[in-house]
This record gives sequence, structure tokens and C-alpha cells, in this order.
Amino acid sequence: MTIERKITAALLAGAVFATVAQAEDRNYRAEAIAMIKKDFRSRGIAGYERVQEDGLQAVCNRSGNRPPEAIAKQLEQDQLASVKLPADGKLMGDWKSGEKIAQSGRGMTWADKPGIPGGGNCYNCHQLDPKEKSFGTIGPSLYQFGKLRGNTPETQKYVYSKIYNAKAFNLCSEMPRFGHSGAIGEKEIRDLVALLLDPASPVNK
Repeated sequence: MTIERKITAALLAGAVFATVAQAEDRNYRAEAIAMIKKDFRSRGIAGYERVQEDGLQAVCNRSGNRPPEAIAKQLEQDQLASVKLPADGKLMGDWKSGEKIAQSGRGMTWADKPGIPGGGNCYNCHQLDPKEKSFGTIGPSLYQFGKLRGNTPETQKYVYSKIYNAKAFNLCSEMPRFGHSGAIGEKEIRDLVALLLDPASPVNK
């Protein structure tokens, strides 16, 4: 290699190194947050707080969804303590209504009125009724969930709590905290519990 080529190669290597170093120095998270603040506009019930990262989510984001086990367990306990079970103790509702909620992805948009229950959009991530042609696979299949686990009071409490706040059982779960966020209400959660656990539900056929 001639001296000119060596110098050129060295200059190119230096330029690449400088570019990488500059990229590493950039705070992409801060840039993304600044971009959101600049472009996002609160409208109706879709307020800016929706795009703000809470402390729990920050733990997962900063750790690549692998926080220290002791911290995860403590935070899961805190989330479980925040679950509000129905005062009357009834945890199962109507599975037919639950099926409609599972199929609906409506709710929490700027055009929705406050207090109107949204949908669970469950089929977006799970298989439930085998007759459904389209379902997501981000979450596990829930087909025959109740048939396999039963519908004891303990199981009902677990399912209700899981729908209310999935992070109470898996801190970095990708499942929305439906009850915690107010996306769906007590009645809707009860109906989804019935969809999963009622022996008459198509989920358990």
C-alpha cells in the first residue's frame, strides 16, 4: 500500500470513528421526548400525560425489560396492592358481553367522551375463540383457559387482577394495565373474566 493510500485509509477510519463517537454521545431518548413534546397536542381525553413515561415503565425501559429481580418483585407487589377488586366480591360477569369487549379496540381516543368504557382489543394479542380467523400472537393463547385452570375464587381473583394490572405479575409485561389506566371499567373486567372462565364461553369449548 502506498503512503497516500495509507493516509487516506487512516483519514477514513478516523472519520468513521468520529461519527460513531458522535452518535454514542447523542441522547436519543431526550431527542425523542423533545420531538413528542413539540408535535403532540392534547385533545379531548387524550392528554399529554399519555406519552409521559412513569417510574415503573422507566425501570423496564432502562434495563431492557430485565430489571434486578429484587426490584422487580418489590414493584410487582406494589402494583398488586393497587388492584381494586369489586366491593361486592363478584368477579365474573357475562361472557357474551366479554366477547364483544375482546373484539373491540375502541376507546381512549380524543374523540371519545370521558367515562365511556372502551374495548379490550384482546384478539390483537391472544387467541381465545378458535372460530376467530384472525388473532395476534404477542401474548399466549388463552383458548380453553378456564377449562384447564378452572374457575375457583382464587383463579377468578388472579384473572381479574391480571386484566386490571398485568404488571402486578410481570413487571415488564407488554399487556396494558387496563383497570389501572381506566381504559376499561369494573363491569368490563368482570365480563372478560367470564369470557375466560365461564364453562359456557366459546373459549372453553
